[in-house]
Order: sequence, then structure tokens, then C-alpha cells
Amino acid sequence: MRSEPIPPAPELPPGTRIQPAECETHGQYEQKVFPVLGKELRSGCPECSRIIREKAEAAELANRAMELRMAMERKLGAALIPKRFASKTLNGYVATSTEQRKALNTCRRYAAEFAQIAESGRCLLLLGKPGTGKTHLSVAIANEIIAKSSATAVYRTIGAVLQSIRATYDHSSDQSESQILSSLISPSLLILDEIGVSKEKPSDFELTTLFAIINGRYEQMRPTVVVSNLDAKALPDALGERCIDRLREGGVIVIPFEWESQRGKGG
Repeated sequence: MRSEPIPPAPELPPGTRIQPAECETHGQYEQKVFPVLGKELRSGCPECSRIIREKAEAAELANRAMELRMAMERKLGAALIPKRFASKTLNGYVATSTEQRKALNTCRRYAAEFAQIAESGRCLLLLGKPGTGKTHLSVAIANEIIAKSSATAVYRTIGAVLQSIRATYDHSSDQSESQILSSLISPSLLILDEIGVSKEKPSDFELTTLFAIINGRYEQMRPTVVVSNLDAKALPDALGERCIDRLREGGVIVIPFEWESQRGKGG
């Protein structure tokens, strides 16, 4: 086996000399003395220099890690995910039935392929019985893409959205309606939960607000995850046909959650 040739040592500047020197910590070493503008510049202990350099590199890595952690905390804070769901992950979802495993795998693919999904604005509907893990999986998708990419995600319930917009009308909010809508349209992913939670027919105000959000995201080709206890047939009554049409664009993915509630069962 042929050994690689050893590269020649770099040439020293003219007038440079090498002399013995001693470091109090590491003992003897060869000191280089460089003539600079009529003066002599002496090299220090190479081992001390190595230690200083490694400490500086370690400090730089620690600073970068801290900046990444702080950026992640800012992203997670901006996501407005409730404390109960903040730590939910795809791996933490307990899937025991074929339907649950199918739902989990579909959500895994949605998170894994989010870069492509973000380009097409393909939406995801998690629909069905309460207590079946819809919010868990929707937030887990958000946590996954926040942790593994530069994408941003926001979780809101429709009730919280309506309340925050109403607060702008009596000036009890420090945000305007347009600012609130912008904060829901601009993220890479929006999770809109508790759609149709009220058994009453949605008001014109609710339908108008929903359309402003979903149409705004549709125009920007940004995907939306809709979470509802309603099934696919009942959803248009809660969202309005115009919203449904925009969610369908690009091939909406619908996951039915038809099994019994898993609350209190560790799911």
C-alpha cells in the first residue's frame, strides 16, 4: 500500500530564526522569532496555543447551540401550542388498531414530506370522534417540522381566533384585526382546531373569519390542518362551501377518526 507523501513544511519568512524556549506548564519547545519592522515577534508555546484555540472553538459551538435552543424556544412559543400538548410527538401516539396506525403513518408522511407539501399548499383534515388523538397528532406534526426545519407553525382554536378578533372591536386588544389575520396566514403551517364544536349554525361573522383565514392561506399556497369532531359530510356546514373548495385544492388528505375515545387510556 502506497503511503501519501508528507507535504513540505511551510517556508519561514526571511530572517526568521528558531531558538529553544520553555513553557512553565508544558516544558521546552521550539520558539520562532520573526523580525517585524525592526522588532522581534516571538511565537508562544504551541500546546498553550492549541488549548486556547480548542477552548475558543468549544465556546463558539456552545454559543451556536444556545442560539439554536433560543430560536427553537421562540418558534415553539410563537406556535401557541397549549401546555397539555406542547410535548406531544408522533412517536408518543399509541396506535393499537389498524385505523390508528394508518392515521399515524399518514401524519408521519405529512411531516416528513412537508417541504414538498409546503410548495403545493396541500391541506390535511383530521375528522371524527372526540378523544381519538386528533389534536395530539396535529400538534405532533407541528412539533416535528419546527424541530427539523426552518418552517413555522401555529396552533389555534377557532374560538380563540374569534375571541381575539372581537377584542379588536372594543379596543381591548393591542392588535388589529388585520394583524391577527396576518399572524394566521403567514406561518408555514396553521392548525385550526375545534371547528364545528358548537352545535349551533355558525354565524356570518364566524364564516367570514374562517374564509378570510383559509382563503388567505390558499392564495399564498400555505397548507392548513383542520381538526374537527365532525365528519366529512357535516364539515361544510361548519366551514362553508367556499372554505371547503379551497381546502380541497391540491388534493386534500382526509383522515377519519372513528374509534372510541382514548382519553384516560394513555393514548
